[in-house]
Amino acid sequence: QCPCCARGAPAYCEQFFPLNFVGGRSDGSSGLSHDGAPVLSHFFGQSSFASHSLCAASALVRVPADFPLELAGPFGCGFQTGAGAVLNSLQVRPGSSVAVLGAGAVGLAAVCAAKHIAGATTVIAVDVQAGRLDVARELGASHALDAGGDIETALRAICPRGVDYAIDTTGRIAVAEQWVGLLAAQGTLGLLASYGATDTLGVNAIGLMTAGKRIQGVMEGDSDIQTFIPQLMAHYQAGRFPVDRLVSYYDFEDINAAIAAAEGGTAIKAVLRMA
Repeated sequence: QCPCCARGAPAYCEQFFPLNFVGGRSDGSSGLSHDGAPVLSHFFGQSSFASHSLCAASALVRVPADFPLELAGPFGCGFQTGAGAVLNSLQVRPGSSVAVLGAGAVGLAAVCAAKHIAGATTVIAVDVQAGRLDVARELGASHALDAGGDIETALRAICPRGVDYAIDTTGRIAVAEQWVGLLAAQGTLGLLASYGATDTLGVNAIGLMTAGKRIQGVMEGDSDIQTFIPQLMAHYQAGRFPVDRLVSYYDFEDINAAIAAAEGGTAIKAVLRMA
């Protein structure tokens, strides 16, 4: 009912946090109970690690019958966030340059979208893990930079005027601040990570103004899920969004191994199979 939802921007719903992180429905009740007692539920909309979920109809998306269902789950959050930042939020132009900071599931989805859908010519992945950078190259990144090195020197060798777009998925304020300075004139920095509640971005106001730079917050890729997720699935089926290469599957009894692999960085996107 809120203005954002009415204009197809549900990620900015006025009730987003109560609906996703309080453990119940909008009226405070729970849709689940155990022995007559209410159970905290509805985490992130529908809760997790279950074979059945209670979902709001507005949060459901039709999946094509020939689409691999096990792959569909990550499209609902990480993949649409990375791709949506490129296609919806920043609206990356063909032939432009894009730096993706952090080569996790969100960042690598952004790499795929920038290269194969938006048509960016220069796609730069930045991460501290060499294995993640190798994956970024396989997915189409034209350059891969070690975040532990001299980033400014390396970036200026590729894009002397700076990058047209930078997408921060790291959640590190120092990274975001550095890349404001590495934007080209009229460049845009997209912020789409879990920053701390008290984190404050410090930028030079006159430099931002005179160069026409922009800093844009991005939630869920500014996606209208009923249209955007089917579009991404169609891109996947056409070979333009090869995110299956990011997924590692685990049987449910191996959930601890999946969590360890995700925390250790050996799994980019861990997906649990429910028996």
